[in-house]
Amino acid sequence: MRGAASRITVLPLEQPQSPLLAFKYRILPPLPLAKARQPGTDAPPSQSPQAQEGGVREAERWEGYVDWRNRPAAKGRHGGMVAASFVLVAEVLENLAFLANASNLVTYLMNSMHYSPAQSATTVTNFMGTAFLLALLGGFLSDAVCTTYVVYLASAAVEFMGLVILTIQARSSSLMPPPCAKVAGAAPCEPVSGSKKAMMFVGLYVTALGIGGIKGSLPPHGAEQFDEGTPRGRKGRSTFFNYFVFCLSCGALVAVTFAVWVEDNKGWQWGFFISTIAILLSIPVFAAGSRFYRSKVPTGSPLVTIGKVLLAAALAPRRGGTPSASNGAVIDRAPSPTGSTELKEYCKPGEACAAADEATEPSQELSALNRAVQCQPRHRALACTVQEVEDVKIVLMVLPIFLATIMLNCCLAQLSTFSVEQAATMDTRVGGLKVPAASLPVFPVTFIILLAPIYDHIIIPFARRATGTEMGITHLQRIGTGLLLSIVAMAVAAVVEVKRKNVATSNAMTDSHAPLPITFFWIAFQYLFLGSADLFTLAGLLEFFFSEAPPRMRSLATSLSWASLALGYYLSSVLVTIVNSATGRGGHRPWLEGASLNHYHLERFYWLMCALSAVNYIFFLVLAIRYKYRNAGVIKA
Repeated sequence: MRGAASRITVLPLEQPQSPLLAFKYRILPPLPLAKARQPGTDAPPSQSPQAQEGGVREAERWEGYVDWRNRPAAKGRHGGMVAASFVLVAEVLENLAFLANASNLVTYLMNSMHYSPAQSATTVTNFMGTAFLLALLGGFLSDAVCTTYVVYLASAAVEFMGLVILTIQARSSSLMPPPCAKVAGAAPCEPVSGSKKAMMFVGLYVTALGIGGIKGSLPPHGAEQFDEGTPRGRKGRSTFFNYFVFCLSCGALVAVTFAVWVEDNKGWQWGFFISTIAILLSIPVFAAGSRFYRSKVPTGSPLVTIGKVLLAAALAPRRGGTPSASNGAVIDRAPSPTGSTELKEYCKPGEACAAADEATEPSQELSALNRAVQCQPRHRALACTVQEVEDVKIVLMVLPIFLATIMLNCCLAQLSTFSVEQAATMDTRVGGLKVPAASLPVFPVTFIILLAPIYDHIIIPFARRATGTEMGITHLQRIGTGLLLSIVAMAVAAVVEVKRKNVATSNAMTDSHAPLPITFFWIAFQYLFLGSADLFTLAGLLEFFFSEAPPRMRSLATSLSWASLALGYYLSSVLVTIVNSATGRGGHRPWLEGASLNHYHLERFYWLMCALSAVNYIFFLVLAIRYKYRNAGVIKA
């Protein structure tokens, strides 16, 4: 029976819902069962013209995948680590273009656009938050409309245009606010306004649109290159995500050292120019791997499926009704992802199953949604399959995990805002070299570059042998480690800020703009802990969302990793506003306001974030203990 079933093509997830998509991507109908070769025929049935369309036999084809020319992707020719390596190199250039500006943008806004420290921090967090939030748009387009290959190329072109606008403005003094001297007794500097301000924000948010599209398409495009039906493919995909964060850090290393030095010493027009050239070079680098790529065919909007299942479950009668046919096979899940990463294809209600062990009963998690298939719908348009119900359940079950990571990213937002402003008040000399404050992220990115290979080649193999599992360390264990490190990082940041302010007070330099006699290496401690947290959490989130998500929603689900970053940056801005509003009552000075950073109570803000992170970690632990992995699910009869 297993042999007969293996010759039947059951692909409800792979075929586009739209006839237009089916035509565009040339998805072929399932082939009939092979017949015996008749005398006088010139070729066996497996080599019929239909099976050989696009030069790829049916047995050699990656079902549901196409190459860059929208022809069927072939096994052995498309996908694998060779294809993913082009994605990794493109990520180095892409993140260089992004962080060359983002890491130092707060300094640009303060010195060139004459914003206050609080205004600069808020503008940077809003820009970076928007860029990461727009990754959801890039992921949605990759799932519903275009392949990840097309979305990346279009998004890189958009980011290039935004950076060109910023470069032109930084190069022309007539498009900048008038220069002024920031010294005691001088008139306050006039911040950028009018059409100049509009040009700056157009450049920033066109760039953010391109960044969002890239973040939403590039990681899933690389992950698509691996065969998740084999242990080797799953291990290769895990390695890809580790090295994706590694390459992201390599681009960041160049950005926060060379690019930041150029911006501070040669002018911001050259800094924006470096970013422009980097994103431009990423396009031919990415395109060079075109002949190796395989891309998942978009299957229509995943939001339609989610809405249909939720509506069908809500409108289904709570009692009575006509139950759908069942063979008693029920989906089960496990507490760790140790099994195959593919759920079996399920039978549609009322149809015969291709194999006896295929499930027609949904799992018991979120059982309220089971009414969508257990009762015949009143409207045919609301008819749902077991697979669709399970897909929606998976989305609803990963959302709490997504919410639990937002606080961590709120802590990470401090790397490019208040931490940079702290370092700017300290002694940044190393020997005879003066290090720009915005180059401080060199500490976490260097640590990530060193730790990522150790994690993938030493820690994970050891964990696999110790636990006897394929993963070694589960996704949620890895994410939890990052959340725990963020608590430590905020505590360290608070202690360091207390020491910095004590130095300012003891040297009577509270109102001075001169560097304090304390080395900026003290700030490196909080950067190291936050960098380690970022490695564990970001790589874990990317792989968790991609592997847990239904195939038709993977790009959108992977984008949740970046959306968590976005909401973390927004939460940081909201927290600053709330804290200042709450602490400024009764004639008191708000914690995060003053003539300079020395007048802020930044240490109290960091202690507050430490406490919030601890509460959030407890919330995550409850979720992680109760969570059951969809990928490890087996079919229980």
